[in-house]
Amino acid sequence: MRQSRRTIETAALLAASAVLVAGCDGIEIEVPAGSLPAPVSIAPVPSASAGQPEYVCTAVYKILTDGAVRLAEHTVNNDTEGLKRTFADMSAQVSAAGGKSTDAAQRTATEAISGALADGSRLTDPKTFLEGDFAIIGRRLDGTCT
Repeated sequence: MRQSRRTIETAALLAASAVLVAGCDGIEIEVPAGSLPAPVSIAPVPSASAGQPEYVCTAVYKILTDGAVRLAEHTVNNDTEGLKRTFADMSAQVSAAGGKSTDAAQRTATEAISGALADGSRLTDPKTFLEGDFAIIGRRLDGTCT
């Protein structure tokens, strides 16, 4: 008797689920840009390796990733000043992280990234930088993270 009751309950739940899913076809849910938390980011832990190339790369990639999330919100809101502030802030952070590197080539690469971000922050329309060079800016670190 108990087994047949469980079977009936399971069948009823599956039928109800099917009805709900069928009724939701074509429904779109709009989520405002600022309403979701930022994606999980693994920040480098300060340690004796803080100036080592791998640590610096992780720090710079985190800055670029977290900054991209902030830039997306400013883009959705058409906030030009917010874009400029974010680029300037990212530039300062990349410069600070890169300045700690023990590798001269990596310091040069981070200076170039920082300079490009600073240039982007001074543009009349910073969206041009966002839609252009920003997408590949992290590639400047390629080969320096070993």
